[in-house]
This record gives sequence, structure tokens and C-alpha cells, in this order.
Amino acid sequence: MTIATTTHLNFRGTARQALEFYQGVFGGDVTLATYSDVGMPAGAPDADKVVFGQVENADGFRLMAYDIPGASEDPEATAGTTSRENGMTITDRTFFQSLRADSLDELTGYWNALADGGSVVEPLASSAWSPGFGMLTDRFGVTWVLDVKAEYAG
Repeated sequence: MTIATTTHLNFRGTARQALEFYQGVFGGDVTLATYSDVGMPAGAPDADKVVFGQVENADGFRLMAYDIPGASEDPEATAGTTSRENGMTITDRTFFQSLRADSLDELTGYWNALADGGSVVEPLASSAWSPGFGMLTDRFGVTWVLDVKAEYAG
């Protein structure tokens, strides 16, 4: 048996832009359908918003997204906030998106791309458990925890 999980992000009218941004970061192909594509009358509110969207690359990266019908475009209203205070992560988010790379060079490329237009929560630096660890919230309100895969002594 094979099982796979895919993060499905909920946006407030910015799913198309987010998928295009993630395609720019990770490569791959974007697939999407709007509410009007699946039967909503073209003139109805939200008809042009994304009901199904996905970006997927050949390396196995996949992220899905859709627009919450009737929602405003305020990303913090959906995603919440995350900050660092006194060495602790303070958040009201229900999840973080984790990204692990094999090398610091690879991770740094993803870090720089995701940080563009976003905000750094914890700067990318060496940590006790990884040669590279950092946390940021991208321009679409998604908080990413990035690290380099570490070899642990057995």
C-alpha cells in the first residue's frame, strides 16, 4: 500500500497568485479550475476564484490550494500570525508548512525565494539540530519551517 499526503491551503481570493508564486519557487506545473469551470454561473460572485488548484513538480513537491467562497482577501484572517519572542515561537496558526532540503545551498535557494515579499520569523542559520534552520511567513500568509536534513548518530 502507498499513501501520500498533500497540504491543501485555503486562501481568501489569492489562490491563483499563490500557486503561480510557488511554481516560481519550486518549478513544476500549475493545474487549476475556477468555480465557473465546475458549474457556477460566470457572473456570480467568486465565479473566477479557484475551487481546485495544484502545483506539482517532478521531484515530488505538491501543494494544493483553493479560494474560500465569499471571503475577503485578508490573509491574516485565515492564516493567523507567528512571531518569535524570548526564544519561543508564538502563534495562533493551526499548522506550519515544513520544507527539508539535502544541503544548505539547496535550502538557501528556497529560503530566498519564499522570503521575497514575506517576513522572517527566525533567520536561516545553523542550529543544534541542523546545519540550516529558519522560519518565515511568505507573502500569502503561509508560515514555512525550513531546515537541512541532518545525519543523526545512531
